[in-house]
Amino acid sequence: MLSAESAAVVRATLPAVGAALDAIAARFYESMFADRPELLDGLFNRGNQRSGEQRKALAGSFAAFAGMLVERPDERPDALLGRIAHKHAAVGITDDQYVIVHKYLFGAIADVLGDAVTPEVAAAWDEVYWLMAGALIALEARLYAEAGARHGATWRQWRVVERREETADVVSFALRPADGGPVPPARPGQYVSVRVRMPDGVNQLRQYTLSGFGEDGLRRITVKRVRGGEQPEGEVSTLLHATVAEGDELTLSSPFGDVTLDDVRTTSRAGELPGGGTGDGAPVVLASAGIGCTPITAMLQHLVDTGSSRRVLLLHADTSEPAHALRADMTALTDALPGGSRVFWYEEPPADGATRTRAAVRTGTMDLAGMEIPAGAVAYLCGPLPFMRHVRGQLLEAGVAPRDIHYEVFGPDLWLATAA
Repeated sequence: MLSAESAAVVRATLPAVGAALDAIAARFYESMFADRPELLDGLFNRGNQRSGEQRKALAGSFAAFAGMLVERPDERPDALLGRIAHKHAAVGITDDQYVIVHKYLFGAIADVLGDAVTPEVAAAWDEVYWLMAGALIALEARLYAEAGARHGATWRQWRVVERREETADVVSFALRPADGGPVPPARPGQYVSVRVRMPDGVNQLRQYTLSGFGEDGLRRITVKRVRGGEQPEGEVSTLLHATVAEGDELTLSSPFGDVTLDDVRTTSRAGELPGGGTGDGAPVVLASAGIGCTPITAMLQHLVDTGSSRRVLLLHADTSEPAHALRADMTALTDALPGGSRVFWYEEPPADGATRTRAAVRTGTMDLAGMEIPAGAVAYLCGPLPFMRHVRGQLLEAGVAPRDIHYEVFGPDLWLATAA
């Protein structure tokens, strides 16, 4: 908990510091990488640095944490801290790196705000930083211990046993441990980091969801090639598409991620399922768009593999049927669930000009108006932020409780920091 003296200073200075945080974050990364360029090798994502997303996520999360400390001092921001801790663990952040970040972050604060940073202001915000860092260090230590790592991420070689072209821009790699050893446990919805040496010799990390599980330790990741446009072309996804073949090896971290499917959720009254749900848990709504189908497919497979009789409503939106990655998997898995149903939306009409009349396939963007959303449902969303904001709003209107809507963001989470 923030001390009373520091809380008063942070409350008074939060508007000014918050307004300058983007400039502070930019200065922070500029000065840190100038002095410590090795941090770009195998730790920070160069694509997110170029786009500015990492800077915005850092600024937003720090400001959100400070705001929570002064506005809700008796609550611990578990959602914010947990999401960050899993992202950090996936890339192997270590305790000593918080000292490095502190040095350059507070140097940037002093550079940007100048004389406004009095000793009292510096001390108050220093307390905020170390409260946040201490909480993250503790959470990350627990995650590393659960993954069997003593300090930092555990890296391992995995062999590609199958390469499957899903669409023109999406490929799946089925993997097994190259050493033949046991497979670390993973929950449906989690991701792994893939470490790749780029042509310039610098290692880069990217996170990819475990999109499928198989016998004898088989795991699958599904990679969409980022072609540029509004964002820089994906250097890692392009390299994986162009060079990785069956028999090659990839370096993967242990699985991490806090947005995972709960097997069972009941109400406080023993034996009663919320909303009249049947079988072994609350109804589930799985909504995705584009490559957001990857964690959703893993959740579907888990439901099938565990023989779930929960009511499951699968919703997916894409530009067209040919662009819908894992479409066959999603269809077969949903159809294998006794309580499963699905609706797909495609923006482009069929190539043959036929009119879609099936209830399970619709033209346009996802619209839940008039759709029956199961009472007491738990929802999991994955896709672009505008899509998830839109679907979340419609689910709330349909009566789904805010606490029961979970989402996964690929890359820096710009939503959680602003919504916290």
